[in-house]
Amino acid sequence: MVEKKRTETATANAEAPARSSGDAPLAKTWTTQKARVSVAKAYKMFVGGAFVRSESGRYFQVQGARGSDADPDPETVNVPRGSRKDVRDAVLVAKNALGGWEKRTAFNRGQILYRLAEVMESRRPELVQSLVRSGLAEVAAAAEVDASIDRAVFYAGFSDKYFSLLASSNPVAGPHFNFSVPESMGVIGVVAPERPSLLGLVSTVLPVVTGGNTCVAIASAADPRTAIVWSECVATSDMPGGVINVITGHAKELSPHLAKHREVIGIDAWIVDADLRRTVESEGADNVKRVKTHVPMDAEGWLDERTGQGLGWIERFLETKTVWHPVGV
Repeated sequence: MVEKKRTETATANAEAPARSSGDAPLAKTWTTQKARVSVAKAYKMFVGGAFVRSESGRYFQVQGARGSDADPDPETVNVPRGSRKDVRDAVLVAKNALGGWEKRTAFNRGQILYRLAEVMESRRPELVQSLVRSGLAEVAAAAEVDASIDRAVFYAGFSDKYFSLLASSNPVAGPHFNFSVPESMGVIGVVAPERPSLLGLVSTVLPVVTGGNTCVAIASAADPRTAIVWSECVATSDMPGGVINVITGHAKELSPHLAKHREVIGIDAWIVDADLRRTVESEGADNVKRVKTHVPMDAEGWLDERTGQGLGWIERFLETKTVWHPVGV
């Protein structure tokens, strides 16, 4: 029996292909490529530093631009359709995040915003592809992404400078000092413009948080996917959860709920529909919040550094506190 086993082993070794002691193990080769199903992206809203579905379970469908370079055969995808409850949840987490964010030093907030710009730069091709998929030409998409990254750098640099530019020492009669200093307001609601979907969102949200506020933003319904990709940049930067919250859905449904919420202290709404602008103004007036409504600018206006950014964008949602202090005390 032992002799039979030795014979079988010797025969097997003789039939095996010769290989020197220095050869690497034979790699397994595939003669045919297996068909596979690609992993489809699941789009979710960004609330409290996490990606969540709508509490209602509702979705609306978005289709890419047909024939675009990024999506030559576009598929229809489902994007969460936010509800009133989603707005309330986002406002709650923004309110809870406010204390920690406004107490951070201006320098630290600038560091975090600069880190966001770094992440956006690293994901630039994906952001460009997302805008092309929404219907923009590649050149226009690249210009919008570059302007969005530059805008993040702009507000990162302004975060420790606006205070000095807006504060003052006021001349008064009597033995007192009188100082006026800017302070953050609280939770600010933003209704981002439909277009440009990325630059419009970045340009309205970042000045709000630069001033120490937290934000609940309603993203463009025309291109919510790019807003979600940008939210992924926010999530992977150093931004604390709850400071920036992005809800997808229809502005006509969501903006009145955001405007009337008692914990929302200010509204920045970029709405084409005049009736909806009046509704937002009326709902916001109910608890005397600061309401700014605008007819959206064209793409050139957003790209222009003189109109699309600046100290005034930060100042709009700051309170000025005046302090009297006796001389010599």
